[in-house]
Amino acid sequence: MEQAKAYGACKRLNVKFVYSSNGHLFVEYDFITGQTSKPRPLNEFPSPADLRQRYETAVGFSLNDPAAQPLLVRYPGGEATRRYYQDAAIRAVLEKIARCQNTGAPKRALLSLATGAGKTFIAVNVLKRIADAGQLKRALFVCDRDELRLQGLGALQNVFGADAAEVYRKADDTNNAKNARVHVATYQTLGVDTEEGDANFLTTFYSVNYFSHIVIDECHRSAWGKWSQVLTRNPAAVQIGLTATPRKLEMTEKTKESLADAQLTADNLRHFGEPVYEYDMSQGIEDGYLAACEIHRFDLFHDNKQINERESGITRGDLTGKDITDAITGETIGQDELRDRYGAPEIEDKILIPERVAAMCGDLFGHLLDTGGPEQKTIIFCTRDRHADEVASALNNLYADWCIKNGKQRLEPYAFKCTASVGGTDYIADLRGGSRHHFIATTVDLLTTGVDVPVVSNIVFFKYVRSPIAFYQMVGRGTRIDLPSNKLMFRVYDYTDATRLFGAEFKSRFTPPRKTKEGRGPEPPEPPERAILVEGFDIRVSDAGRYIVTQVDGRAFPVTLEEYKQRLAAKLVEEAPTLESFRQRWIAPPERRELLGKLPDAGRSASLVRLLEEMTDFDLYDVLGEIGYGLAPKRRTERADAFNYKHQKWLNGLPKKTAATLKALASQFSRAGTDSLESPQVFQTPEVTKAGGLDALKDLGKPAEILRETKERIFSA
Repeated sequence: MEQAKAYGACKRLNVKFVYSSNGHLFVEYDFITGQTSKPRPLNEFPSPADLRQRYETAVGFSLNDPAAQPLLVRYPGGEATRRYYQDAAIRAVLEKIARCQNTGAPKRALLSLATGAGKTFIAVNVLKRIADAGQLKRALFVCDRDELRLQGLGALQNVFGADAAEVYRKADDTNNAKNARVHVATYQTLGVDTEEGDANFLTTFYSVNYFSHIVIDECHRSAWGKWSQVLTRNPAAVQIGLTATPRKLEMTEKTKESLADAQLTADNLRHFGEPVYEYDMSQGIEDGYLAACEIHRFDLFHDNKQINERESGITRGDLTGKDITDAITGETIGQDELRDRYGAPEIEDKILIPERVAAMCGDLFGHLLDTGGPEQKTIIFCTRDRHADEVASALNNLYADWCIKNGKQRLEPYAFKCTASVGGTDYIADLRGGSRHHFIATTVDLLTTGVDVPVVSNIVFFKYVRSPIAFYQMVGRGTRIDLPSNKLMFRVYDYTDATRLFGAEFKSRFTPPRKTKEGRGPEPPEPPERAILVEGFDIRVSDAGRYIVTQVDGRAFPVTLEEYKQRLAAKLVEEAPTLESFRQRWIAPPERRELLGKLPDAGRSASLVRLLEEMTDFDLYDVLGEIGYGLAPKRRTERADAFNYKHQKWLNGLPKKTAATLKALASQFSRAGTDSLESPQVFQTPEVTKAGGLDALKDLGKPAEILRETKERIFSA
C-alpha cells in the first residue's frame, strides 16, 4: 500500500484511487481525501459506477459533459503507443480544460516535462483526441525556432496529414496554411518575435478568436512581450503551454539572467496557472526513459594562484607582465585602460586568454580519448562566437596531431562552429546523422533548445551559465536515449561550475514591471568596452570530482559516485539481505529481472557503475556482489576458469558429452556473462554444438535444472 500511495501522492500516474490486495482482502487509498480504508473483503470492491461518481465529484465535471468527451477517446495507435506519464499528462490537460469549461474560467493548462520526455507527442495527442471528439475547429502550434517548427510539423502531419500545414506567406500573398485545421508557425513568421515586430502576419491572416486551440511550445524561452498577442487575440481559445524547465528553480545569484528567469517563470504561472502535470529529468532517468548522466567537474587555476578562477576572477595585478592587446585590432593596451577586476563570467567575453582555451581543450580531448576515443558526438557551449571559433580550431589541431601519431585517417569535418552567425542550423542534420563527420559542435546559444540529437554523448560547459532555465535546456541536449548507437548515458564536462544549478528550487511570484517616472526616458547606454586579448598565463585544470545525477527528494541532483554506490548497495541489500539470497535470486531469470528492476534508475544503476568503474570484464553479479556484500569480484574469464577447476570432480562424474557441454557453456559465460547462458541461441553456437549441445544435457535429465545447478556453481566458484 505504501508503494501504491507513493504513486498517488507524487501524481506520476494522475490517479485518484489506489488499491493493495493480498488476494483475499483489499485496502483503498483515496488521494482526494487522503484517507486509507480498513482491510475489506474483495466482494466489497467499489463498482465502476461508484468509482466514476467519486471521480466526477473530485474533478468537478461529469464524463457525460461535452467538454469531457476527449477524455473518452482512445489513442489512435492503441494504448501501447504512449508511456505512462504521457497518458497522465494528456489526461491532466483534458481534465483541466473540461473543468474550466464548466466553471467559465479561462481554458489554460501548463505542462512541465523534461527534455526528451516527448512534449510534442503529448501536444499532438491532445489535439488529436480533441479533434476525434469533434471539438477542434482550428489549432495553432507556435514555437520560436525553425528546428522546433520542423519537428512539430512532422509529428502533426503524421497524425493530421495535409490538415496540418506550415504558416508562411506565399508568393501570391496568401497564407500557406489557410485551408488547414492545424497551423504550425514560429513567432518570427507571425511577426511577434521581438518588441519591434509589427505582428503584420498575425493580424492580416488571423482575426480575433480565429483559433479554438493554441499550443505554445518551449514557453520557458519566450519573453512575455509582443508575442503574447497570439494569446490575447484568442481569449476564448484553449491555451496549452509546454516547458522543459522545472517549476521550482533556485535563485541563489541575483544576476540579470536569473532575475529574468524568475520573471518568466512567474509570468507562465500567472497566465497558465500551476502545471497540471510535471515530469522532471530525475524521474525520467529513474524510469529508464532518459539517459543516465555522469558529471565531471573541474577547477581552473591561473599561474600560481591557489584560488580557482570562478572565485578569484582576474585582477589588474594578475595582468602585470602579460602581453595585452585589443582583441580586434591587435593594438597594444596600456594598464590604465584595464579594469581593476574581471569577473569569471567575463573571461572569453571581455578578456580573451588563448592559453586557457588550449588548456581546457587539451584536458577535454584527453577525457574523450579515455572514454572511447575522440570521435564522439559532443556539444560545447562557449561564451561568444570568437570563443567558439577558437575552441573548434584547437580541437581540430589536437585531433590532427592524434591522427598522425596513431596512423589514423582524419574524419572531417571534426570540430565545427555551430552558431547563428554561420547558419549553424544547416549543420544540425550532420551532427545528428553523420557517423563519420561533424563530431564536435562548438556553439553559444543556437543548440540550447529545440534540437533533437539523440546521439550526443557529451555536453561541455566552457562558458559561465547564470540562467537556470538555459542550463536545463543545455543539459537536455544529452538526455535522449539512442538505442542504435547503444547510448544509455551521457557525460557532462563542467569547467565553469554550471552544474551548481542542478536541483535548484524556487518559485517566483509575478511582479509587474516598474514604470519609469514621467519625463525620464531610459538611461543612455555606456560606450562599448574594448575586448582585450591577454597572453602569458599558465592555466592549470584540476579534477573536482565525478558525480551521477539521480533522484534526491524527488528532484534531479548530482551525488558523488561513492554516494551513488551507497544508495545502490542500500537498495540491493534491502531486496536481498545476504550474499546467498542474492545468489539464489540471480540464477533465476524472473527473480533477477525483478531484482534489477527495483534498483535505482530502472535497473541501469549496476550497468552504469560497471561502466564508470571500468569493470566491463566483470559480470553484473560481481559488480553488485562487491557493492552490496563486499564480494571480491572476479572477471568473467576468472569465474569460468574457477568453475572448471573447483568443480572438476563434479564434472568428471557426469557423462563425457554433458561435461564438455557445460564447460563450453562456461566458456560462453566468460565472453558475454549471465544473459548468454539463458539465451536459446547459446545452444546454436559452434562450441556448444560440437561439445554435445542440448541433447547432451537431456541425457542427464531436465536441461533447465542442470543449467540452474551449473550457474549456482559458477557463481559460488
